[in-house]
Amino acid sequence: MAQYQINVSSELLHQLFSGKTHDSAVASLLESMLNQVLHAQATEQLNAERYERTDERQGYRNGTYPHTITTRVGKLTLRVPRIRDGKFSTELFARYQRNEQALVLSLMEMVINGVSTRKVSQITEELCGTEFSKSTVSELCKNLDPLVTAWNTRPLTREYPFVLVDALYMKVRENGRVHSRGVMIATGIHLEGRREVLGLHVGDTESEQSWGAFFQQLKQRGLRGVEMITSDHHGGLVRAVRQHMQGITWQRCQTHFMRNILDAAPKGNRNEIRAHVRSIFDAADPKAARALLEQTVEKFKELAPKAMDTLEDGFDDATAVHMLPMQYRVRTRTTNAVERLNEEIRRRERVIRIFPNRESLVRLIGAMLMDLDEKWETERIYLNMKELLEWRITRTTPDAKVIRIS
Repeated sequence: MAQYQINVSSELLHQLFSGKTHDSAVASLLESMLNQVLHAQATEQLNAERYERTDERQGYRNGTYPHTITTRVGKLTLRVPRIRDGKFSTELFARYQRNEQALVLSLMEMVINGVSTRKVSQITEELCGTEFSKSTVSELCKNLDPLVTAWNTRPLTREYPFVLVDALYMKVRENGRVHSRGVMIATGIHLEGRREVLGLHVGDTESEQSWGAFFQQLKQRGLRGVEMITSDHHGGLVRAVRQHMQGITWQRCQTHFMRNILDAAPKGNRNEIRAHVRSIFDAADPKAARALLEQTVEKFKELAPKAMDTLEDGFDDATAVHMLPMQYRVRTRTTNAVERLNEEIRRRERVIRIFPNRESLVRLIGAMLMDLDEKWETERIYLNMKELLEWRITRTTPDAKVIRIS
C-alpha cells in the first residue's frame, strides 16, 4: 500500500481543535488530505513532480477539474488532475461511489415515486440538492448497477471449506403494494484463511425453492470444496441444503439452538440448563459430547421435559462441528459473524424503511457487501488452514475423523 506525506496548516489545526465548527473543520481537513493524495498519485503515474525536468517523466499535467462528493461531514471538492495525452486513474473515492451512492439513490427513488416521508425528502435534498429527476437517477444507476451485478455473479475460483448462510426480511414496494422479501446472504472462508462474501439473493420468501435457487447459483459460479454449511434451523433452508448440497455436513447454529432449548425450559432452570448445554458444545470430541448429553437429559428430564426433547432432537446437527479439529469449531459452529453483518445492513435499512423496488434493495445491500468483501481481503488471516489441509489428508475413514480431533 502506498504511503503519502500529508501537510496540514496550523490554521486548519486550530480550526479543528477549537470545537466551534467541528464538522466544517473535519471536512476542510479531509478535503486537504484527499487533494494532496490525488497530487501524489499523479506524481507517481507521471514519475515526475510538477515542472520537474527528468528523462524518466511519463507525461505532463494538464491542470485539474473539480469533482464534488457528499460525505457525512459535508461536501468536499476534489481537484482531480488531468494528464495530457493520457488518463489519470485513482481508486480514492471508488468505494464511496458504491456505498454512499447506493443509499442516496434509494432515497432519490423514494422521492420520485411519491412514497417518501418528509424526513426522507429533507435528507435527500441535503445530500443531493433540490434538483434531481428520474433521468438523473437512471443515469446514476447505470454507473452503479453493473458493478454490483458483476460482483454478485463473479466466478468463485477458490475452495471454501466453510460456508455460513443466513437471511433477513426487508420491505419492498412492488405493484403498488408493500411486500416482505427474503434477502439470503452467503459468506465463506477460503483455503487462504480469509472470509469472503459469496453473494446475495432476493427471494419472495425464505422457502426451500428460494434457497435452492441461491445454492444453484453459487454452484454454477464455481462454489466447491465445502466441508460444512452453518445456518439456523429454518425448514426450507435445511431441506435445500440436503437436496442441493448433498454430501456436505450441515451444522445447526448453536446460538439459535440454545435459544430454542431455553425457550422450552422453565425460567427457574434456564441458567443451569444453559451451563450444561454449553459444556456439551465445548466437549473435546463426539464421545464426550454424547456422555454429557445423557447426563444433562437424566438430570432435567423431569424438570424440563420439553427442553430435553428439543436438546435430544437437535443434538446431532448442533454438534456436527465436532468432526473438525478443535481450532476450527468456534468460528464455524454459529452464524454470529453473519448476524453482525446483518446488523450493519439493518442500520442502513432503517433509513430507507421501505425500498422503492427490488433493484434498489439489491443495489444498496450489494454495494455494502462489496465494500465489506474488499475490507476482509486486506485484513489479517481469519483462520489458519494448515491443520485443516492435514486433517483432510488423514480423513480416509470415519474412524480417522475421531482419531484426528481427539
